[in-house]
Amino acid sequence: MHDVSFEVPENEVVALVGPNGSGKSTLIKLIVDLLHLRDGSIRLGGQDNGSRESKMRSMYLASNDYLPEFLTGSEYLHFVASLYGETIDRAEAVKKFARYQMMGRADELIEDYSHGMRKKLQLIAALLLKRELTIIDETLNGIDLDAAYAFESDVQSLARDGRSVIVCSHDFAMLQRVSQRLLFLAHGFIVTDDSMTEVFGEYGSIDALVRDYLREEADELP
Repeated sequence: MHDVSFEVPENEVVALVGPNGSGKSTLIKLIVDLLHLRDGSIRLGGQDNGSRESKMRSMYLASNDYLPEFLTGSEYLHFVASLYGETIDRAEAVKKFARYQMMGRADELIEDYSHGMRKKLQLIAALLLKRELTIIDETLNGIDLDAAYAFESDVQSLARDGRSVIVCSHDFAMLQRVSQRLLFLAHGFIVTDDSMTEVFGEYGSIDALVRDYLREEADELP
């Protein structure tokens, strides 16, 4: 990473985009302290990102679906909640399972879940626990359309409740619908850190912005 500096305020969904190899995964892992900084600092809620306080304030949904298959969906939710010293409201969990087309599946083993169901379980956990910062890294890959639309509404509600959200995805249309700000990363640098209103005003879409950057980069090649 190269002199990357930005803030994610409350009540905001920030879209993180960039070509493969741009540094998106590295940046996310630095934020959640899975990789250690060589220089600079990252603070969550005023605390160093490596502190227990920061870890309790944040939740990271990885792009993979490696979940403990020996647990049921309900047990997984309670396990994750216990890591934060909280409990899950079963009635609310049942509503979320129904909302994400998983009615009656909460007490089944995760090993019997499809790829999409595992992704939806991750989303349900994040939506129920409502951390101050939630980072969603390509977690929507593989889920059905109804669940994707439910997520769009729910992630906006999460932000309106005073939370901060970073969504990393190649689904630019979805990002345009749910995000208030765009971070465009390339070669470890932040190329763009603008509001979606500014992006739409100058380029018309995230896709047009990215295409314009890639075209200019290609023109500079020998």
